[in-house]
Amino acid sequence: QVHLVESGGGLVQAGGSLRLSCAASGRTVGSSAMAWFRPAPGKGREVVALINWNGGSTDYADSVKGRFTISRENAKKILYLQMNSLKPEDTAIYYCAADEYSSTGHYSAHDYNYWGQGTQVTVSS
Repeated sequence: QVHLVESGGGLVQAGGSLRLSCAASGRTVGSSAMAWFRPAPGKGREVVALINWNGGSTDYADSVKGRFTISRENAKKILYLQMNSLKPEDTAIYYCAADEYSSTGHYSAHDYNYWGQGTQVTVSS
C-alpha cells in the first residue's frame, strides 16, 4: 500500500504562487508515474501535470503550461507542483496520484490506483 498526503494549499491572490507537496509513505513510488489532478466540471478529475518515474518526462494540461512545474524527489518520496501566475480559474482541490503499474504515466484518472486526500487552492481576483 501507498499512502499519499498533500500539503501546501491555501489562499493566494491572482498572480501569486504556491508550491504543493505530496509525501508518499508505505511502499516505494520510485518506479511509478505520478500526477496532479483537479476536478473539472462535468468531467470528473482532469490531469494538471504528470511526471514519469525518474522525472525525465513531464506533461501539462494546456491551461497550466508555462505556469506550473511538476517535479519529484524519489529519495525523499515527495512530489511537487510549483504553481506560478495563478488565476482564479485555478481554484480547486488538487490531488496527487500514483500509478504503480506504469512508469511513464497516463492522462486518465482511472489509471491511477493511489490517491491523496487533496489540498484546497483558492485564488482570489
